[in-house]
Amino acid sequence: MILIVDDKPENILSLRKILELHDFEVDTASSGEEALKKILRNNYALIILDVQMPSMDGFEVAETISGYSKAKDVPILFLSAVNKDKKFIAKGYASGGLDYITKPVDPDILLMKVKTFIRLYEQNRQLQEMHASLQKEVEVRKNAQAALNAKVQEQHSILESLPQVAFTAGGDGAVEYANRHWFDYSPSLTEFPVTYDHEQQQLSVWENAIKAGLPLEKEVYLHHRQHHHYRCHLLRAIPLEEDGRIVKWVGTFTDIAHQKQANEILEQRVMERTRELQEMNHALEASNHELQQFASVASHDLKEPLRKIQLFGTILRDRHLGTNPDALQYMQRIVSSSERMTRLINDLLQYSRLSADVPFETVDINAIIREILADLELSVRDACAEITTSAFPVVEAIPGQIRQALQNIISNALKFTRPGVAPCIHIQAERVLEKEFHSPAAAEGPFCRITINDNGIGFNEAYLPKIFTLFQRLHSTDVYDGTGIGLAIAKKVVERHQGIIGATSRENEGATFIMVLPVEQPKTAAN
Repeated sequence: MILIVDDKPENILSLRKILELHDFEVDTASSGEEALKKILRNNYALIILDVQMPSMDGFEVAETISGYSKAKDVPILFLSAVNKDKKFIAKGYASGGLDYITKPVDPDILLMKVKTFIRLYEQNRQLQEMHASLQKEVEVRKNAQAALNAKVQEQHSILESLPQVAFTAGGDGAVEYANRHWFDYSPSLTEFPVTYDHEQQQLSVWENAIKAGLPLEKEVYLHHRQHHHYRCHLLRAIPLEEDGRIVKWVGTFTDIAHQKQANEILEQRVMERTRELQEMNHALEASNHELQQFASVASHDLKEPLRKIQLFGTILRDRHLGTNPDALQYMQRIVSSSERMTRLINDLLQYSRLSADVPFETVDINAIIREILADLELSVRDACAEITTSAFPVVEAIPGQIRQALQNIISNALKFTRPGVAPCIHIQAERVLEKEFHSPAAAEGPFCRITINDNGIGFNEAYLPKIFTLFQRLHSTDVYDGTGIGLAIAKKVVERHQGIIGATSRENEGATFIMVLPVEQPKTAAN
């Protein structure tokens, strides 16, 4: 009887149907614990054991079975859909399994292996019975020997049917039997096929395995005696023990040349794609550097004629147009437009410089906030503004950039005020657990959340996606002065610091800007 152990009913059903269609008697268990109880009560010729099971996996079940005197000789066939790595396969053999098959399972191969293991089990059981009976009579011993020879011949027939090079060897490593594929790589049973590495240097793989007495699984190259080429094979050899002593080895050479070639092609393509991406990255860095240089040169060349327009326009306005109100008004517009153009160029230049490779350093944001408020002292006093701040943690940042981002948001809070309402601005910081706007606070959290709240004119949150975009303004320059770049600069600074920025607001109820920054910059960003 065959015992199938699997925690998934659909897997048990499919295996049971396959085996019962070929007249095998089947019993099932849905867990390792249930299987161990059944093994103590019943006799089984084969255990088909799933590796990935909750509570008690297949390796643990196999190791426990090996301690049962009643069931230690029952062959175990491992099945796994997840643990396909070599180390798991080796662990399966080491824990008592005779074979390790990965899912999906080929029914024909499964049936062939099941028949082989059941026959081996039956042979072992019959040999034990024969040993007891041979002590009583010589004739029975002769009959048992004949039966054994017949079974061995059947085993050899099965090995002959395999597409791999298959062989059996004694405990000392001397090859006892090999199928016909053996002779493609060796002239006789007494000579083990010479194994090579990928550089065609000889390897003593088989000799080392015999000395170590451990299961063997290694990629080797074999030289074909007729075609004179080297092909990659996977050599597997399993030691069979009796009374703690290795009495036999069962091994196969499986041709994996095509699979190996496919893997090498894939690795080559990955390397080529990586090289292409690196070249593209270098090209983008060069282009970015050129754009920064262009922005710097262009801003310098643009500001020079603007300065002359402002200078001569101011001279004309103040010295020669005092008696002509219309001309004075037009000249005032020219001067104001040139000043706004100068601010726009300066903001664009600042924005382009944010991509420059500037190192991060430990920054005391409390000091930066004090400097910003000192610079904005006149604006705060003119607006009769009330500003409160909390203590900031020390973070890794680029001081100039983080200062620019905070100053732009605070300046907006002082600029976009409601008529007749004194501005109230609250600046708060706290450490949080995650890079999320609503993450819970934590004293040792890896992120710092900065909140800047005001009671100004606010905005409709339908326009939230626009406010961090270049040149996007919700109000005309006639009402509120500005270039529409300040929040875009703040967003780019926060992203440069691997952080996030957002806002909440209602019209005429103020606005809240939130930045979440890492306390320590990731190594890739910091470098």
